[in-house]
Amino acid sequence: MNSNKKAAKMVGVLFILAAVTAVIGLTLYSPILKGPDYLIKGSEHSNQVITGGLMELILVVSAVGTATIMFPILRKYNETIALWHVCFRFLEAMIITVGVISVLSLLTLSREYTAAGAPDIASFHASGTVLIAIHDWTFLLGPNFMLGINTIMYSYIFYKSKLVPRFIPILGMTGAALVFIAALLEMFGVIQQLSVWGAVLSLPVAANEMILAVWLIVKGFNESSLADMSTKIASGAPLEIMSSSKK
Repeated sequence: MNSNKKAAKMVGVLFILAAVTAVIGLTLYSPILKGPDYLIKGSEHSNQVITGGLMELILVVSAVGTATIMFPILRKYNETIALWHVCFRFLEAMIITVGVISVLSLLTLSREYTAAGAPDIASFHASGTVLIAIHDWTFLLGPNFMLGINTIMYSYIFYKSKLVPRFIPILGMTGAALVFIAALLEMFGVIQQLSVWGAVLSLPVAANEMILAVWLIVKGFNESSLADMSTKIASGAPLEIMSSSKK
């Protein structure tokens, strides 16, 4: 039980750390991702941009950490979905990492632009446009598209297993569906990234992560549910929650 409590607290802390570093990272990127003079501003705010990249790398580690720490617990209830969750979380982390690389590459381009005596402005801007586009697409596919898939998987197991109060995974599945829809709408140009509608559709999944994080830190996983599953495993009962869990 003590190990489960420690795991719950670690997952909760990592969820909060991921959320905080994601917001800080995106904010610190502002000089190099916004405005027509980004090639000049990026170089002028090099340390700020690099710090933003480090924040997103902490986000990557935190996201992978939540999945790997939860896996031994979730697999007791549905090993297939638990494994999918780990794989898709790694995929989400890889996409975010590509976004970080694109921003740092853009910073290098900015430095070369300011260092050049008579730069070819058109070619520099063409390269910068490509790198910004890569970041924008990774931001859409990672924290939105893949986040929706990942959230609905672990929320489903939480709902069936009653490891946490059911209102939390219900909010999680609802938020996952909405952020997934937001990603699709952004992909097809119906709404803009970082728009009011995008923020509204993303709010439930963000609220779910914070509520879940606080619950895990304060209360942990439902010990009676864990005890029941341990008993079933000891008796040789199937692990899949669809066929073996209590209604």
